Amino acid sequence: MAVQEIREFNRFYTNLIGALDYSRHLHTPFTLTEARVLYELAHARRTDAADLRMELSLDAGHLSRMLSKFEERQLVTRRPSEQDARRQRIELTARGKEAASLLEERSQEAVGSLVGRIAPEDRPRLTDAMSTVREILHDDHRITTGPRVTLRGPRPGDLGWAIERNAAVYATEYGWDEDYETLVARIVADYASDHDPQREAMWVAELDGDRAGCVFCMRDDAPDTARLRLLLVDPAARGHGIGGRLVDTCIAFARQAAYTELVLWTNDVLAGARRIYERAGFELVAQKPHHSFGRELMGQDWRLSL
Repeated sequence: MAVQEIREFNRFYTNLIGALDYSRHLHTPFTLTEARVLYELAHARRTDAADLRMELSLDAGHLSRMLSKFEERQLVTRRPSEQDARRQRIELTARGKEAASLLEERSQEAVGSLVGRIAPEDRPRLTDAMSTVREILHDDHRITTGPRVTLRGPRPGDLGWAIERNAAVYATEYGWDEDYETLVARIVADYASDHDPQREAMWVAELDGDRAGCVFCMRDDAPDTARLRLLLVDPAARGHGIGGRLVDTCIAFARQAAYTELVLWTNDVLAGARRIYERAGFELVAQKPHHSFGRELMGQDWRLSL
């Protein structure tokens, strides 16, 4: 039964988004696969041909022919990687960046038009359902004998849990005092009292059905800028890739909501979180010492261009 249902859904969705005739659907000269390659090149900090092949599950010969075509059209450059001369470093040219930007703009318009036809009260149901599909079919779930990680939207009690766990974890691990709990409570209260569900969201990670982490995406004061806030993975649930999943979900939401930047503030003592941000492509843009939460800390501002 599941096989037939999945096949029927695939047929429905590919027809809905025009995947079978992508170039005509978005009025571009690129196939869907070519567009995916341009997207990866536009959003990755550093990309080798081998990285592209693995990320997109492409045949090596197919990718090589595609990159040669891009090179002829002056969309990309290819040169040996600085880390390994046997690997090819691929970068977009100015013309390639322009093509990728146009594709992104038209894709945003197409999805925006689709979402615009959906009743506002049904949109959270749609995004929750899509998140569930993505989580279940994620690589981490191909082996089902281990702990199962899922992400979902907030339910009653989750906001209070986020405050309690943040306060308890940071007090235990870093000795932060009640000022931190006050800050977390204020952030959560701001979200609860006045948030736009189309542009702000909270996700709760569960490990085998128990709460294991959370993150918020909230509007920043700067125009077209979102702020990642209160990333937390419970110590008992670490080692399952939950932090990376939460950050990736926040980034995807910010892009879908048409933000141009995602920013965050953290402290240098939070080494595990900083590694997650670096892997996701965030860049450290400023840091400043401060006395907060009963400790001398080094605050850091990180930014990701979307």
